Amino acid sequence: MADSILRFEGLNYLQDKKISANVWYRKEGNKMVREENYDVVIVGCGVGGLYTALNLPSEDRILMICKEDIESCDSMLAQGGICVLRDETDYDAYFEDTMRAGHYENRKESVDIMIRSSRDVINNLLKLGVGFDKNPDGSLKYTKEGAHSQPRICFHEDITGKEITTTLQTRVKELPNVEIREYTVMTDILVEKGICTGILAKNADGDILKIHAKDTVLATGGIGGLYKHSTNFPSLTGDGLDVAKKHGVRLEHLDYVQIHPTSLYSKKPGRSFLISESTRGEGAVLLNGKGERFVDELLPRDVVTQAIEKEMEKEGSDHVWLSFKAVPEETIRNHFPHIYEECLKEGYDITKEPAPVVPAQHYFMGGIYVDHFSETTMDHLYAVGETSCNGVHGKNRLASNSLLESLVFAERAAGKIAGREDEEYESNYDAACCG
Repeated sequence: MADSILRFEGLNYLQDKKISANVWYRKEGNKMVREENYDVVIVGCGVGGLYTALNLPSEDRILMICKEDIESCDSMLAQGGICVLRDETDYDAYFEDTMRAGHYENRKESVDIMIRSSRDVINNLLKLGVGFDKNPDGSLKYTKEGAHSQPRICFHEDITGKEITTTLQTRVKELPNVEIREYTVMTDILVEKGICTGILAKNADGDILKIHAKDTVLATGGIGGLYKHSTNFPSLTGDGLDVAKKHGVRLEHLDYVQIHPTSLYSKKPGRSFLISESTRGEGAVLLNGKGERFVDELLPRDVVTQAIEKEMEKEGSDHVWLSFKAVPEETIRNHFPHIYEECLKEGYDITKEPAPVVPAQHYFMGGIYVDHFSETTMDHLYAVGETSCNGVHGKNRLASNSLLESLVFAERAAGKIAGREDEEYESNYDAACCG
């Protein structure tokens, strides 16, 4: 749709009719400076940012930006699944599993909120069209991962993150009040009298964007791009943390970095390919160079990682082996088709032979300190997803809690921004499901 351009007080005035956002622009040297106004700006297009947008009021004007293309977010890479409280009898066990994995450094209130919100989140995802694997009777299938006392993980093959993220992307793209801009990088936040009033950013052309907003949500992901070996996209370099630190926003547990025990060993450069913990939940075992098991594969991630590193040091090797011998071939081909294919590319048929694996940086449990509504210590500034620290994970994240935590606290951020935490309001989610 063509933009209408008017002259006003020596500046060019542009009105985007789609979202009714006012845009002011001027030239500074050879660069264009644009000033825009929105109700909410969300930095990041992973599940945290997308679900925040979906739960904001349908009357709000919302801008979402992402550093690369919209597909290059770590939410896409989550394999194993998303946890859910199966029923009330599972609460105590789920709570204890999460706390034990986190070395009891978790914030108990946050853990409680996440667990008790989990069923509603799963039901909402189903309504949005997420295709979780189901039994013949239509009930959800559950799998088990390390440090879980029982199966409680919903999944879609071995690409659960991609299934959830692409579904949310599709729904958000359909919303008339949300604009998504790719290849747009936040460089700073705008602050007036100690209150966040938006962000500064640059687009692919190098133009400067001054985006004013009533509320700002940082969903910038983790820090994997700072590591030589990581399962994360290289673009995840802790941008939100840097900006928060610059303005004195409280950070927490910056040393709480999770190493995943099993990434596919490869001499090729670039991002490490994750082999989901759920493979071990289905029976895969770790072997040393002699073909001997050396650890309980379903212990917490940090414990298994330490055991692998110790074994590698003892043997003088640069990897150990993950054997799928106990996993039925049907399960490998149906539950883990993408892992199977990726291993084949590297020359390993996991239906017939083990694959070499090595630990790699995977997740960041620290981040920007937030409360139970994802509010930072700066007014009108929120943080969700891996860039935030609400205390759910403690010192070490329990497998498959990341997607759930991001979604639960994204929804709570949206409710707080709406100012109607305890009231019903017409949200984008309502439009996506019922519109």
